Amino acid sequence: MNREEAYNLLTEYTKKEGLIKHALAVEAGMREYAKKFGEDEESWGIVGILHDFDYEKYPTAKDHPFKGAEILKAKDLPEEWITAILGHADYSGVPRESHMAKTLFAVDELTGFLVAVALVRPSKKLAEVSVKSVKKKMKDKAFAASVSREDIQRGAEELGIPLDEHIGFVLEAMKKIADKLGL
Repeated sequence: MNREEAYNLLTEYTKKEGLIKHALAVEAGMREYAKKFGEDEESWGIVGILHDFDYEKYPTAKDHPFKGAEILKAKDLPEEWITAILGHADYSGVPRESHMAKTLFAVDELTGFLVAVALVRPSKKLAEVSVKSVKKKMKDKAFAASVSREDIQRGAEELGIPLDEHIGFVLEAMKKIADKLGL
């Protein structure tokens, strides 16, 4: 599967603009980490695009990401991709063993938080977001309360990257596609 096919699959199952933008944000983070780690940028980006493609249609923990994994298996996608996608949901019980899986988990929750921080800036632009402002908002439990600070922290730990560095890295990746994200 190439990127265009992955995007088409995403938009076949996902109509909500926010979820599509989330997939693009995760793709951006995954691609940048693939470059950093010397991994295949295309594969990692596709996993980012597809990690939540089934969420709008199957939003419950009973179904997501399991239904999506079944669809991806039927399309003969690599097992590493499917395992990474299953592992991004802690409740799946699928361990994150590969670098790809650990990175997907680390990038996923953080991108949502970075979007939330950008949206409260006067300009609503990622360009105004800094690591310091993100860390400050992380301390405010009422802000973006549905985002797990623990998952953000654990994601950085699983990657073996200091939290500030991880936040800055994903933030810079997202800034490169800020126009596509509307931020």
